[in-house]
Amino acid sequence: MTPDLDVFAEAFPHRPPPDLDSPEVLVEHDWQAFSAVEQMTDHWARPGWHDGVRVYYWMLTFPDAEGLISLARQCQEELAHLGMDRVPEEGLHVTLTRVGRADLVSDDQVRRLADLAEQTAPPAFEIAAHPMAGSRGAVRFTLAPWSPLIRLHAALSEAGRHVHVPGGKPTAAFRPHLGVQYSNRTCSAAPVIESVAPLRSLEPVPLTIGSVELVELWRTSAPAPAYRWRVVHRVPLHAPSVLPPFPTAGGPVQRQHES
Repeated sequence: MTPDLDVFAEAFPHRPPPDLDSPEVLVEHDWQAFSAVEQMTDHWARPGWHDGVRVYYWMLTFPDAEGLISLARQCQEELAHLGMDRVPEEGLHVTLTRVGRADLVSDDQVRRLADLAEQTAPPAFEIAAHPMAGSRGAVRFTLAPWSPLIRLHAALSEAGRHVHVPGGKPTAAFRPHLGVQYSNRTCSAAPVIESVAPLRSLEPVPLTIGSVELVELWRTSAPAPAYRWRVVHRVPLHAPSVLPPFPTAGGPVQRQHES
């Protein structure tokens, strides 16, 4: 069962789409929200991020997704005149949920979190990255369908609650997307929206999601601002026939696969 999404002022779009699985509905919902943006903001001007900060996140990464990398590069070339910061091809990712700052999460919690996620991960699934929309701070691909991504977010969040990590936003506020480039200043959104609009005719790229990565994430500033990470654990997404029940709080956790 897919958890319900809710209206959240800090999420973008604020309101969830009326259908979580229809590509047409999701693409249009993202575009309408982006079209209503009046001003782009500086993506990098976020509190809590400074030199030396490292944070654990659950993410989907795409180091070998040639179709996605090619499409992202094409869109970045078409939008180069906007002067935004490109997401490097090795940096393409989908952020799922925050685990916590590395100085607030112990090595034992990281190990137990990975163990529990391996036991409770939902099945592998297929999505597609659809060009193109954006938010106040980025230009990005719309992902469809949302339901398997929401179920994955919920499972990872539940694992985090069992391990007592700080965690991130609730699943009800989750809005899946895949960033292509980040706004690096405050400016009118109209030229960005106008430039992105022609790219909506490009064909989507299918993506097979067979694992989820627990990463330690940080920022770099040279040669351009970007996110970097190291994969701490790669958790496979199991077939439904081998998905075990969620362990009870305090129950034993046995590792099934090596990372």
